[in-house]
Amino acid sequence: MQVIRFEGVHYNVNKTALVQHLSFTIEEGETMVLLGRSGSGKTTTLKLINHLLVPTLGRVFVEGKNTFEWDPIPLRRRIGYVIQDVGLFPHYTVRRNVALVAALEKWDDDRIEKRVQEVLQLVGLDPARFADRYPHELSGGQRQRVGVARALCADPPILLLDEPFGALDPITRAELQREFRQLQRQLKKTMVFVTHDVAEALLFGTRIGLMKEGKLLILSAAQEFLSSQNPEIKSFLEPIRNTVSLLK
Repeated sequence: MQVIRFEGVHYNVNKTALVQHLSFTIEEGETMVLLGRSGSGKTTTLKLINHLLVPTLGRVFVEGKNTFEWDPIPLRRRIGYVIQDVGLFPHYTVRRNVALVAALEKWDDDRIEKRVQEVLQLVGLDPARFADRYPHELSGGQRQRVGVARALCADPPILLLDEPFGALDPITRAELQREFRQLQRQLKKTMVFVTHDVAEALLFGTRIGLMKEGKLLILSAAQEFLSSQNPEIKSFLEPIRNTVSLLK
């Protein structure tokens, strides 16, 4: 089943095209990775899905419905959103941060507490140790785990992830990537994952979409991506191949 569909989407600011000619579909349970250099249009594309941005031209469909026809609030509550700097409320405890969308959806207190416990455990945080802490009392990796838990709490069918591990040190990043890969296999949600790291794209992507100057140059499975002769793809793969060569 198609969960997300772009039809000829452009987004302009002051007559400058940030994305253009975007047409693709994302199937239920798929993880589509948007890969590209800074300024290539990845985050803009992500924000067009949850109606934080509105297409200048073309149409975006979520669960078969044009985003113009959605009320933005229920649309966004069906979409978990994880960003690089987490965006936790500093004056809220971990419990309250995680429960935010569930509380807005007016879940009862017992249901919220049960779900908060579940998702904290799911992301590797012991609720007894962490639920009553504040963001400033956590490490960067722990805050990022809380951000993932918050995105999952109301059990949305779609997750958008904008370079969620980009600001972490290499060891913490590798740990979270392994843990998220397990979550990905376990939850089977429809995901759109933005990164500029080709290794991360290959780790998570059912398909990889390479963006440049607002255009989607190629959208393919990982194996096709690896064997592509596209010059832009080859430039992304070159550092990996150089590292392997040096190790040999």
